Amino acid sequence: MTTNEFSTHRVVFMGTPDFAVPSLQNLINAPNFDVVGVVTQPDRPAGRGQKVQMSPVKETALAAGIPIIQPEKTHLSPDFDQIAAWQPDFLVVVAFGQILRQKVLDLPKIAPVNVHASLLPRWRGAAPIQAAIRSGDTYTGVTTMVMDKGMDTGPILLQDSIPLSPGETGQSLHDKLAALGAILLIHTLEWFGAGSIQPRPQPTSDHLVIYAPTLKKEDGVLAWSSSAADIDRHVRAFTPWPGTYTCWGEKRLKILAGFPLETDLNLAPGVVMDTRDIPLDQPSLFVIGTGEGVYAPTQLQIEGRSAVDAAAFLNGAPGFMGSTLG
Repeated sequence: MTTNEFSTHRVVFMGTPDFAVPSLQNLINAPNFDVVGVVTQPDRPAGRGQKVQMSPVKETALAAGIPIIQPEKTHLSPDFDQIAAWQPDFLVVVAFGQILRQKVLDLPKIAPVNVHASLLPRWRGAAPIQAAIRSGDTYTGVTTMVMDKGMDTGPILLQDSIPLSPGETGQSLHDKLAALGAILLIHTLEWFGAGSIQPRPQPTSDHLVIYAPTLKKEDGVLAWSSSAADIDRHVRAFTPWPGTYTCWGEKRLKILAGFPLETDLNLAPGVVMDTRDIPLDQPSLFVIGTGEGVYAPTQLQIEGRSAVDAAAFLNGAPGFMGSTLG
């Protein structure tokens, strides 16, 4: 079946952050879908100045001239009535940020479809991207599914996977999966709408179903008793949010980037060593002891100052060498 042979479907799109924008943009550009309305979170204070900001999805919808509603709760009038009045064939949900009641999921004529940033049932929940990196997964992907009342438990429509690069960060993987999900979404709606694919139940074995709960800032505390490889995955997974940090004296020290090293150095966890005169596989100004190997930060940010590279940090941090972090 060619693209032109697919019938046009009415879509109500529900999403909020950057991750959802490529999916919305693909729907806007696709000839076989009419985005009749967008539902996004209310404008909220954000950033250092706490200025009220609209969501990236709202910005995209405004630029395209699409009607927008921003309900606190989608199941209450008048917002529920507006979604119903749009008469959607598909309700498309991508990182919306609210739990949807069954009465909302029942509104579309064909199905409520979700784009999730993992290969379900692995990494159900709010933080699948960070979980994949931190756990050392070698690949991950996106899933489209028919939504039900559970947390990412609905039957699967399509999946696609990509490998994780050695230096993958939360931001780089976010961008890759957002783009991949946008492509998979169009295929899903076209093929599902035409009856070419059918939903299949998710596997339910305990060893396959793994959750990635919502992250908090406290989850960014680095445990130097962990291996250097684990520290590295932690730092990369939590870049840019929620970030990773330790304490140097009374101040919080963010570790923004670095790399692990396997060496014969006998260094206690958290202890900082000057390595400017020590030959290493990768040159480093200093390393930090871990439970296995050492970790070499390359970008840091001490509380109250801007982020800098390791050399600039040392220039402004007398007494850092030989100290113990944590």
